[in-house]
Amino acid sequence: MGEWLQFFFKYLPVLLEGTLITLKLTAVGLGLGIAVGLPAAVARVYGGKWIGGIASAYIGLFRGTPALVQLFIIYFGLPDAGLTLSRMTAAYIALGLNSGAYQAEYFRGAIQAIGSGQMKAARAIGMTRLQAVRYIILPQALRLVIPAWSNKPISLLKTSAIAFLISVPDLMTEAKFVASKTYNPIASYFAVAVVYLVLAFIVNWLMGLLESKTAIPGLKLGSTRT
Repeated sequence: MGEWLQFFFKYLPVLLEGTLITLKLTAVGLGLGIAVGLPAAVARVYGGKWIGGIASAYIGLFRGTPALVQLFIIYFGLPDAGLTLSRMTAAYIALGLNSGAYQAEYFRGAIQAIGSGQMKAARAIGMTRLQAVRYIILPQALRLVIPAWSNKPISLLKTSAIAFLISVPDLMTEAKFVASKTYNPIASYFAVAVVYLVLAFIVNWLMGLLESKTAIPGLKLGSTRT
């Protein structure tokens, strides 16, 4: 154990460089996922046949295929169509679109948990449907969704590891470098597991704080953080 601790602290600065990239991938992927997933959720609930159908197709496509396949298509496939992306950009887009599909379902569940009577009441006082969604439904849904949605940052943190397969210098890539330099893959990848575990613990703690600060008394979804 002592030898492994010496190994861990010796190469921790290298691993931390990759950790910063991993956190960046997670943050950008999560932000893009919200930007895509929230409109997709609203479209599914209120968009009607055609707009709702497009949103459903997007969600089904990205939830039904592996994130790694999506990344490879974006990074290796789009150049055949004349669009070449950098490694980081391809990783951001793949993680964002994949994340957005899952987040859309979280948001949809929260929107549908708001009683239909609130929409009727908003329309009765002269609001348009868009105004009712913006000012009445979404403010409640975005607070209601947090316990279920807060699983996604941790999930995305781990999913971001696929980026090392296109040579993004994230935590896994740095671990591979350390393993090849030291000829000690077990110690290298065990060190990575410890870093991921610490990151997941911190994110889970932060999500718990967010959940407690935004909870709506007497109103919650069935899903909880794990």
